[in-house]
Amino acid sequence: MAESSDSVSIDVERISFGGKEHIVQTSCGPLCVSVYGDQEKPALVTYPDVALNYMSCFQGLFFWPEASSLLLQNFCIYHISPPGHELGAGPISSDVPIPSVDELADQIAEVLDHFGLGPVMCMGVTAGAYILTLFATRYRERVLGLILISPLCKAPSWTDWLYNKVMLNMLYYYGMCSLIKEFLLQRYFSKEVRGGPQVLESDIVQACRSLLDERQSTNVWRFLQSINARRDITEQLKRLQCRTLIFVGENSPCHSEALHMASKLDKRYSALVEVQACGSMVTEEQPHAMLIPMEYFLMGYGLYRPSQLSTSPRSPLSPSCISPELFSPESMGLKLKPIKTRISLQV
Repeated sequence: MAESSDSVSIDVERISFGGKEHIVQTSCGPLCVSVYGDQEKPALVTYPDVALNYMSCFQGLFFWPEASSLLLQNFCIYHISPPGHELGAGPISSDVPIPSVDELADQIAEVLDHFGLGPVMCMGVTAGAYILTLFATRYRERVLGLILISPLCKAPSWTDWLYNKVMLNMLYYYGMCSLIKEFLLQRYFSKEVRGGPQVLESDIVQACRSLLDERQSTNVWRFLQSINARRDITEQLKRLQCRTLIFVGENSPCHSEALHMASKLDKRYSALVEVQACGSMVTEEQPHAMLIPMEYFLMGYGLYRPSQLSTSPRSPLSPSCISPELFSPESMGLKLKPIKTRISLQV
């Protein structure tokens, strides 16, 4: 990752992504932020899971036309990559201290300061969801809302800690080997899409496997070290002053923790969406399941999809489907009170 005295803007050619990558200097080293959209719009900050960046963690959601129109109509997207996880990153020097989760959360505040951003919407997956939730508890006035996918909020259990230590040792000695990739794919995806002896793995798994080959194992090792040393922030959830929408696949290793987190949040201002036959990375495996809950969630902020794209019978934004009271933020909290919503594969 290139060093810079302030920031570097690089034009990045991406199908359907576009945007610019900025290298932002923080107190814990440079951080890559890919900005996409009109910077005059409110900001949506994303943060991916371990060994991923925005291309491997959020492209399924942003390639889904209806979800893309909803998000890009209302936000400028700031995709933050964990240190050294951006495309083309080199290995981080062993002389650089491994950041704590608190320092990773503080980096987000420094990114917001760099771009001159006010309060932001946040979207994170698993480890990224933990970092953004921690950021929201430390900088409450800087977060408008949280969209969390298969989030973590507790310290690792003994078995999780040991499992991660095995991965850390393998990363250290063998790098991004095939077994590490299998461990990570099990973390991200359900068995249905990972395939097996008689069933080919899906295109999204093949694409993710290919993108994992591009990660620097040293940088993945560092980020996993930080996450494996995380602490329980359950009590800090009471400090949250923003609305929270949680998605979790019913086959996700994080399923029970997501339910635990949802149970600790104020049910007037939070909702849990369990997605059937899905792993942790709902953004890639079943992004269509996120559309309708996100539409209702964002309507609580007065945000909506363009009317010309809202004619689908599935869309809750059709005038015949909307109660005017839904546009009230207070009513939005009550609308989300039935905290358990199951999304079927047909939705």
